[in-house]
Amino acid sequence: MTTALKLVLLFPLIGVVFGLSFGRRLPEKVVGWISSLCIGAAFVSALIAVTGFIGLGADGVGVSVRLFEWISTGPVHIDATLWLDQLSSVMILVVTGVGFLIHVYSIGYMHGDWGFGRFFTYMNLFTFAMLLLVLGDSLAMLFIGWEGVGLCSYLLIGFWFEKDSAADAGRKAFVVNRIGDAAFISGMLGIFALFGTLEIQEILHNSHEILAGGGAAVTIITLLLFVGATGKSAQIPLHIWLPDAMEGPTPVSALIHAATMVTAGVYLVARMGVLFQMAPVTLVVVALVGALTAIVAGFIAIAQHDIKKVLAYSTVSQLGFMFLALGAGAFSVGIFHLMTHAFFKGLLFLGAGSVIHAMADKQDMREMGGLKKHLPITHATMLIAGLALAGIPFFSGFFSKDEILFEAWAGPNGHPLFWALGAIAAVLTGIYIFRLLYLTFWGTSRVPDDVHPHESPYTMTVPLMILAALAALGGFVGLPQVLGGGAWIQEFIGNATGAVSHAVEAVGGHAEEATHGNSGLQVVLMVVSVLLALTGYWIARKWYGRENPYPEVPETAAPGLWKAMRQKFYFDEFYFMVIGRPLQKASEWLYRVFDVKVIDGTVNGAGQVTTTLARWIAGLQVGHVGSYALAMAGGAIILMILLLI
Repeated sequence: MTTALKLVLLFPLIGVVFGLSFGRRLPEKVVGWISSLCIGAAFVSALIAVTGFIGLGADGVGVSVRLFEWISTGPVHIDATLWLDQLSSVMILVVTGVGFLIHVYSIGYMHGDWGFGRFFTYMNLFTFAMLLLVLGDSLAMLFIGWEGVGLCSYLLIGFWFEKDSAADAGRKAFVVNRIGDAAFISGMLGIFALFGTLEIQEILHNSHEILAGGGAAVTIITLLLFVGATGKSAQIPLHIWLPDAMEGPTPVSALIHAATMVTAGVYLVARMGVLFQMAPVTLVVVALVGALTAIVAGFIAIAQHDIKKVLAYSTVSQLGFMFLALGAGAFSVGIFHLMTHAFFKGLLFLGAGSVIHAMADKQDMREMGGLKKHLPITHATMLIAGLALAGIPFFSGFFSKDEILFEAWAGPNGHPLFWALGAIAAVLTGIYIFRLLYLTFWGTSRVPDDVHPHESPYTMTVPLMILAALAALGGFVGLPQVLGGGAWIQEFIGNATGAVSHAVEAVGGHAEEATHGNSGLQVVLMVVSVLLALTGYWIARKWYGRENPYPEVPETAAPGLWKAMRQKFYFDEFYFMVIGRPLQKASEWLYRVFDVKVIDGTVNGAGQVTTTLARWIAGLQVGHVGSYALAMAGGAIILMILLLI
C-alpha cells in the first residue's frame, strides 16, 4: 500500500519528465497516450492504495508515509510525508480517475495543435500538483501543491498565449489568486505561532488543548484560511477569474472545474474541519458566502450565450453549494457533492468541447439548436449530466444536492435561511442547464450554412460515455437511509472529517453524523428538492421550448435585471472603479511627478552637473605655459595670504 501511494505521485511526475524530454520529438499519438497512461497508472495505484487502506479497517485512522526530511532549521522541522485517510482517498480517486478520462479526451481534441506536447506536459504537472496538495501531511506541502495548481492554471488558461484574451485571462487568474494565497499564508503563520508546527494531524489533535472554542484566535485563523479557499474555489468576491479561464482549451476547463484547482479550497476547509467546527462565526460566514455565490452565479449563468461561460458560472454556483454544506457543518456531504460534481461537470465540459469541435470552434448558443440529430452520443451524455446537475432523481447530483439542502436546514450549524437560499439556487440550476440543452440540442437549427456538425472521434466520445455512467450511477454510494441505503460515502468521509470530534464537543458542538435522525423532515425536504428541480425545468421549457427563443423572455420582461446578469452584475467594472482606476491614476501621477521629475531629474541633473564641471575643468587646459605659470603664481599668493591670516 505504501509503495502504491508513492506511485500515485510518481507516475504523473514521470509524465512531466517524458513531456519535457520528448514532447516535441515524438508523434502526437505517442505523446498523448504515454502522458495519459501515466495518469491511468496513477489511478490504478490509487485504487490499490485505497483498497489496502480500507482493508485495514481502522476507522478514522490514516496511514502516514514518510518520504524524506524536508526542512530542518531552528524550531522548524518538516518532513515530506504523505497522508492517506478517507478524505484523501476520495480525492486521489477523483483526481486521477476523472483526470485520466480528460487526458484521453484531449488526444482527439488537441489533435493538430502546435503545442500538443507542451499541453500534455502541463496537464501531467497539474495533476501532480493537485495530488501533492491532497496527500501532503503538512500545511507546507499542501501549500506547495496549492501554488503548483495555481502555476499550472496560469500556464493552461493562457496556453494559446498568442491571443491577447487568453494571456489576459491567465494573468487575471494569477493576480486574483494572490489575494487568497496571501490570506492562506497569514493563516499558516498564525497556526505556526500557536502550535509551533505545520503538521496537519498534530494541529488537529492538539487543537482543543491550544485553542479556545469560539475564541478570537481560531476565528481569525479560520477566516484567513477561508479567504484562501475563496480564491482557489472562486467564491464571492474572488470568483471573477474563473469564467475568464474559459480562454484555455476545453479539456483544461474540464480539469480545472471537475478534478483539480477549484476543488482545492473545498478540500482545505474539509481537511481543517476540526478548526472550523471550533469557530461558529466562521461557519456562518462560510455558509452565507457559499449560498450567496450559488445564487449570484446561477443568475449570471442564465444570461450567458457562450456555452462554456454557462458551465463556468455553473461551477461557481455548485462550489457555492459545497461551501453551504461545509458551513452547515456537514463536511462529508460537501465532499460527496465535490465527487458527484466531478462526474457530471467534467462530462458537461467535455460535452461542450465536443459541441465546439462539431461547430468549427463556435461557442455561441445562438448559432446552435437542433444538434441532437448530428451529435447523438454527445447529446445523450450531456442530457444525463444535465439531469444530474439539476438534481433529477436518481442521477448522482440528486443525492448529493438533496443532502446539502437537508443539512442546510437541519445540520449541526444549519438554519432554515440557509435552506431557503439553497432552494433559490436549486431552481436557478434547473433553469440554466435546461436552457443550455434547449438552445444547443433541441428546437430549430440556427447553425450557419458554412458549418457542418458531426460527432466527435472515439477518443472523445468514449470518455463521455464513461463519465455519463458515473454521472448516472455514482450517487448511489451515498444513498440515504430513508431510501434504503446506508449513506456509505458520507460515513466513510465523516470518519476523517470528524475523527477528532472531541475538539467539537469541547465547545458544545456535535459531530455531523448526529443530525441524520430526522427522517421525516428529510423526506419532506427531498420531495421539495425534486419539485425545485422540476420548477427549473418547467421555467426553461416555458421560455425556450419554442421555435424562436429570441429575444429571450427575461430579456423583454426584466431588461434591467437581464442587462445586469449579462454584465455579470458589474463585478469587474466595480473592481476596476475601486481598485484598477485609482491604481492607474496613481501610476500615471507617479510617472509624471516622481519618475520624470524626481528620478529622471536626479539622474539627468547629475549628468548635467558633471558635464558642466568637466567643461569648466577642460577650459583650464589651454596649453599655454604662461597661463599655467600665472595660475601657479596666483595660487601661491593666495596660499601665503591664507597662512598669514
